[in-house]
Amino acid sequence: MSTAVSDALLAESRRPAAVAALTDVIDAEVADKSGFGGTAVKVGYAAAKKLGGDFVASATDRLLPQFAVALDPFWETKGDQPFGAHLASRADEAADALLAVTDAKAANTAHRAATKVYDSLRGAAKDNVIAALPRLGAAVEGLVA
Repeated sequence: MSTAVSDALLAESRRPAAVAALTDVIDAEVADKSGFGGTAVKVGYAAAKKLGGDFVASATDRLLPQFAVALDPFWETKGDQPFGAHLASRADEAADALLAVTDAKAANTAHRAATKVYDSLRGAAKDNVIAALPRLGAAVEGLVA
């Protein structure tokens, strides 16, 4: 049986690399955005980065346990296909699982500025998460392998 994603990503020896890799995925996805919607994402992301020194990496680290657990069922069912392709083949379900993590955090944070930024971007979030699934899956697979 394969290792659960959560066990691998949360291992003390791998967690810093996992946070760095996932932050790189976020940075790359934001950089790839274009058009009016892309501009909104870039402005929101820039605002999030201004919230504190390393806000994005810190938030990624805080949410990593929940994200990793949300990815476990998808990892368990991926079979021989690349994880990014598997996530993309179950895009709606995978995006909903990941957004449930951020929705719960946004609903329970005392950081009002972060909530405001999140709320401004939430409408298009599912499409953005779906677009990121192949890159996310490849990053996770590289960390777990």
